[in-house]
Amino acid sequence: MTSKPRAATKITDPTGKHVASNVRRIREARSWSTYELASRLEQAGRPIAASAVAKVERAERRVDVGDLAALATVLGVSPAALLLPFTERGADPVEVTGGGTTDASDAWKWAQGQRPFRLTPGRERTEFLEFQLYGLPQWLGPVGRDAATANAWLRESGFPMDEWLRKQGLVESEGGTDGPSVD
Repeated sequence: MTSKPRAATKITDPTGKHVASNVRRIREARSWSTYELASRLEQAGRPIAASAVAKVERAERRVDVGDLAALATVLGVSPAALLLPFTERGADPVEVTGGGTTDASDAWKWAQGQRPFRLTPGRERTEFLEFQLYGLPQWLGPVGRDAATANAWLRESGFPMDEWLRKQGLVESEGGTDGPSVD
Protein backbone atom coordinates (compact mmCIF):
# COMPACT_ATOMS: atom_id res chain seq x y z
CA MET A 1 0.00 0.00 0.00
CA THR A 2 1.43 3.36 -0.96
CA SER A 3 0.82 6.52 0.94
CA LYS A 4 0.20 9.88 -0.61
CA PRO A 5 3.18 12.19 -0.63
CA ARG A 6 3.05 14.79 2.10
CA ALA A 7 2.10 18.27 0.90
CA ALA A 8 4.99 20.70 0.97
CA THR A 9 4.88 23.27 3.73
CA LYS A 10 4.43 26.79 2.41
CA ILE A 11 4.81 29.71 4.80
CA THR A 12 2.17 32.30 3.98
CA ASP A 13 2.16 34.68 6.94
CA PRO A 14 4.05 37.96 6.49
CA THR A 15 6.45 37.48 9.42
CA GLY A 16 7.34 33.95 8.31
CA LYS A 17 8.16 35.33 4.86
CA HIS A 18 10.30 38.08 6.40
CA VAL A 19 12.27 35.49 8.37
CA ALA A 20 12.85 33.47 5.19
CA SER A 21 14.13 36.42 3.15
CA ASN A 22 16.20 37.86 6.00
CA VAL A 23 17.99 34.58 6.77
CA ARG A 24 18.96 34.36 3.10
CA ARG A 25 19.91 38.06 2.85
CA ILE A 26 22.17 37.96 5.91
CA ARG A 27 23.68 34.56 5.08
CA GLU A 28 24.55 35.75 1.58
CA ALA A 29 25.91 39.08 2.92
CA ARG A 30 28.31 37.02 5.03
CA SER A 31 29.21 34.92 1.95
CA TRP A 32 28.18 31.74 3.75
CA SER A 33 26.72 28.71 2.05
CA THR A 34 23.75 26.95 3.58
CA TYR A 35 26.29 24.28 4.65
CA GLU A 36 28.39 26.92 6.49
CA LEU A 37 25.32 28.28 8.30
CA ALA A 38 24.22 24.73 9.19
CA SER A 39 27.70 23.97 10.54
CA ARG A 40 27.68 27.11 12.68
CA LEU A 41 24.21 26.26 14.00
CA GLU A 42 25.42 22.79 14.94
CA GLN A 43 28.44 24.27 16.75
CA ALA A 44 26.03 26.54 18.63
CA GLY A 45 24.04 23.52 19.82
CA ARG A 46 21.03 23.97 17.53
CA PRO A 47 21.63 21.64 14.59
CA ILE A 48 19.62 22.45 11.48
CA ALA A 49 20.60 20.58 8.32
CA ALA A 50 21.70 22.56 5.28
CA SER A 51 18.68 21.24 3.40
CA ALA A 52 16.44 22.55 6.21
CA VAL A 53 18.18 25.96 6.08
CA ALA A 54 17.44 26.05 2.34
CA LYS A 55 13.79 25.24 3.08
CA VAL A 56 13.68 28.05 5.67
CA GLU A 57 14.98 30.46 3.03
CA ARG A 58 12.37 29.27 0.51
CA ALA A 59 9.59 29.67 3.11
CA GLU A 60 9.00 25.91 3.06
CA ARG A 61 9.95 25.24 6.70
CA ARG A 62 8.61 26.91 9.81
CA VAL A 63 11.06 28.45 12.26
CA ASP A 64 10.21 27.91 15.91
CA VAL A 65 11.37 30.34 18.59
CA GLY A 66 14.44 28.25 19.44
CA ASP A 67 15.47 28.19 15.79
CA LEU A 68 14.87 31.94 15.54
CA ALA A 69 17.07 32.66 18.56
CA ALA A 70 19.83 30.37 17.25
CA LEU A 71 19.68 31.83 13.74
CA ALA A 72 19.85 35.40 15.08
CA THR A 73 22.74 34.53 17.40
CA VAL A 74 24.77 32.71 14.75
CA LEU A 75 24.05 35.35 12.08
CA GLY A 76 25.07 38.06 14.57
CA VAL A 77 21.83 40.05 14.52
CA SER A 78 18.90 40.69 16.85
CA PRO A 79 15.78 38.54 16.50
CA ALA A 80 14.01 41.67 15.20
CA ALA A 81 16.41 41.73 12.25
CA LEU A 82 14.92 38.40 11.18
CA LEU A 83 11.29 39.18 12.02
CA LEU A 84 10.90 42.48 10.18
CA PRO A 85 11.58 43.34 6.55
CA PHE A 86 14.71 45.27 5.66
CA THR A 87 13.21 48.39 4.09
CA GLU A 88 14.89 51.38 2.51
CA ARG A 89 12.85 54.01 4.38
CA GLY A 90 11.15 54.23 7.74
CA ALA A 91 7.93 55.34 6.08
CA ASP A 92 7.73 52.15 3.98
CA PRO A 93 4.70 50.03 4.92
CA VAL A 94 5.43 46.67 6.53
CA GLU A 95 3.07 43.90 7.53
CA VAL A 96 3.39 42.09 10.84
CA THR A 97 1.49 38.87 11.50
CA GLY A 98 -1.40 39.63 13.84
CA GLY A 99 -0.82 43.37 13.74
CA GLY A 100 -1.53 44.36 10.17
CA THR A 101 0.36 47.07 8.31
CA THR A 102 2.26 50.00 9.78
CA ASP A 103 5.28 52.16 8.95
CA ALA A 104 8.59 50.32 9.15
CA SER A 105 9.87 52.81 11.75
CA ASP A 106 6.92 52.09 14.06
CA ALA A 107 7.32 48.32 13.59
CA TRP A 108 11.03 48.53 14.48
CA LYS A 109 10.31 50.68 17.55
CA TRP A 110 7.77 48.06 18.66
CA ALA A 111 10.17 45.16 18.01
CA GLN A 112 12.90 46.92 19.98
CA GLY A 113 10.60 47.42 22.99
CA GLN A 114 10.31 51.18 22.56
CA ARG A 115 6.55 51.51 21.97
CA PRO A 116 3.36 49.51 21.50
CA PHE A 117 2.56 48.32 17.99
CA ARG A 118 -0.68 50.32 18.07
CA LEU A 119 -2.20 52.81 20.45
CA THR A 120 -5.96 53.10 20.98
CA PRO A 121 -7.22 56.70 20.81
CA GLY A 122 -8.00 57.88 24.32
CA ARG A 123 -5.85 55.15 25.91
CA GLU A 124 -2.44 56.11 24.52
CA ARG A 125 -0.77 56.94 27.83
CA THR A 126 -2.14 53.88 29.65
CA GLU A 127 -1.25 51.52 26.81
CA PHE A 128 2.23 53.00 26.47
CA LEU A 129 2.96 52.69 30.17
CA GLU A 130 1.51 49.16 30.33
CA PHE A 131 3.70 48.20 27.38
CA GLN A 132 6.73 49.37 29.34
CA LEU A 133 5.55 47.77 32.59
CA TYR A 134 4.81 44.31 31.14
CA GLY A 135 7.27 44.26 28.26
CA LEU A 136 10.55 45.36 29.83
CA PRO A 137 12.37 44.48 33.02
CA GLN A 138 12.27 47.26 35.60
CA TRP A 139 15.98 48.00 35.18
CA LEU A 140 15.45 48.69 31.46
CA GLY A 141 12.24 50.73 31.52
CA PRO A 142 11.00 53.80 33.35
CA VAL A 143 9.20 51.87 36.11
CA GLY A 144 10.71 52.61 39.49
CA ARG A 145 12.71 55.60 38.24
CA ASP A 146 12.35 59.21 39.27
CA ALA A 147 9.96 61.29 37.14
CA ALA A 148 12.68 63.25 35.30
CA THR A 149 14.51 60.08 34.27
CA ALA A 150 11.27 58.37 33.25
CA ASN A 151 10.17 61.34 31.12
CA ALA A 152 13.59 61.56 29.44
CA TRP A 153 13.40 57.83 28.74
CA LEU A 154 9.90 58.20 27.25
CA ARG A 155 11.11 61.02 24.96
CA GLU A 156 14.06 58.90 23.77
CA SER A 157 11.72 55.99 23.04
CA GLY A 158 10.06 57.91 20.20
CA PHE A 159 6.67 58.28 21.88
CA PRO A 160 5.57 61.93 21.43
CA MET A 161 4.74 62.39 25.13
CA ASP A 162 4.98 66.20 25.09
CA GLU A 163 2.63 66.45 22.10
CA TRP A 164 0.28 63.87 23.60
CA LEU A 165 0.11 65.73 26.94
CA ARG A 166 -0.63 69.03 25.13
CA LYS A 167 -3.44 67.40 23.11
CA GLN A 168 -4.94 66.00 26.31
CA GLY A 169 -4.85 69.49 27.88
CA LEU A 170 -2.55 68.26 30.64
CA VAL A 171 0.13 70.89 29.92
CA GLU A 172 -0.10 74.27 28.27
CA SER A 173 2.05 75.43 25.38
CA GLU A 174 4.66 77.89 26.62
CA GLY A 175 6.12 79.38 23.47
CA GLY A 176 9.75 78.87 22.53
CA THR A 177 11.03 76.42 19.98
CA ASP A 178 11.29 73.35 22.16
CA GLY A 179 7.78 73.49 23.65
CA PRO A 180 6.92 72.86 27.27
CA SER A 181 8.86 70.50 29.45
CA VAL A 182 6.94 67.67 31.08
CA ASP A 183 9.64 66.71 33.59
